Amino acid sequence: MTDYKTLIDAETWAFIERTNSYYPPDTIDYTIAQQREIYDRMCREFFAGYPDGVAVETSAIATPTHIPIRTYRSVPQPAATVLYFHGGGFILGGLDSHDDVCAELCARTTYEVVSVDYRLAPEHLHPAAFDDVMSAFEWAAVTRNHPILLCGDSAGGNLAAAVSHATRGHAKRPIGQVLIYPGLGGDRSKGSYLKHAEAPMLTRRDLEFYKNIRTGGRDGTGDITQSPLADADFANLPPTVLITAQCDPLSSDGEAYRDRIVAAGGRAYWFEEPGLVHGYLRARHTVGRARASFTRIVDAVAALGQGAWHW
Repeated sequence: MTDYKTLIDAETWAFIERTNSYYPPDTIDYTIAQQREIYDRMCREFFAGYPDGVAVETSAIATPTHIPIRTYRSVPQPAATVLYFHGGGFILGGLDSHDDVCAELCARTTYEVVSVDYRLAPEHLHPAAFDDVMSAFEWAAVTRNHPILLCGDSAGGNLAAAVSHATRGHAKRPIGQVLIYPGLGGDRSKGSYLKHAEAPMLTRRDLEFYKNIRTGGRDGTGDITQSPLADADFANLPPTVLITAQCDPLSSDGEAYRDRIVAAGGRAYWFEEPGLVHGYLRARHTVGRARASFTRIVDAVAALGQGAWHW
C-alpha cells in the first residue's frame, strides 16, 4: 500500500482537501450532467484571473461541427502558436475550465495560445474529440505562418499526442508537444497503474469509467487515435516533453512514451514531479511543487516553440 502521508506534503494535501470539498471523490457515480456542474463550479472556484497584457477572444472554427476556440495574445506578432487541449476525462471541461492556465501560458511565453473546445462524450463518442482537434490543427496550419506547438493536460495530452502521430506526413507538422500528466493508453497491469491505483485525485476505477464513457464501451485495442502508445512506429514524432505526477496512475504512460520515442531515434524527455497528484495545474499558485512544475512546463513550451532542445 502506497503511503501518501509521506509522499505528499502539507501544501498538496491542502489542495487535495480543497478540491474534494468542491469535487468529491465519488463524483463519477453521479450523472454526467451533475459531474459537469460540479467540475465547472470547482474550476470557477480555482480561477486565478488573467495576467496583465493578455488579450482574449472567443470565436469558432468554421467546420461542419463548428468548433469553439479561445485565443490568447500578449504581443502583436507572436513567434509561435500553442494549440491547447484541456483535460477532463473526455467528458468534462471546455473553454472556461482551463481559461486562466491558457492565459498564463500566453503571458509567460508571449506565444499565441488557442484553446480548443472539442466535443465531449457521451454525446459524442470517440473519435469525435480527436476529429475536432485534428480539424483545429489543420485550421492552424493554414491560418498561421509561424510554428505550431501542441500542449494538453490529461485527456488533452492524449489528444495532442494523437495529433502528433496523425500529422507526421503533413507538410506543416507540430514543432513540438508538451504533454502534462497525459493518459496515452499504457499497460494497466503494471507500473503506476498498480502502485497508484488508489491515488488521491485520480484512481484506476476513474480511468476505466472515463475510457468506457469515451468509447461507448467499444474495444479500441490498437486504435492509435485513442491510445497513442498502441502505435507500432514512434519515428518522426516532434520533440516531446512529458511532465507527470508521481502520485498518479497515469505516470508510467509518460515514461513508456518517452522510451518509445527515444528508441526510435527521436527526442523526448520525461519528468515525474515528486509528490504531486493528477490535476495539480490548479495548485500552481498555492503549492510550491506545483508552482515549480508549471514553470517547468512554461519553459518547455517556450523552448520548443523556438525549436530549441535543452534536455
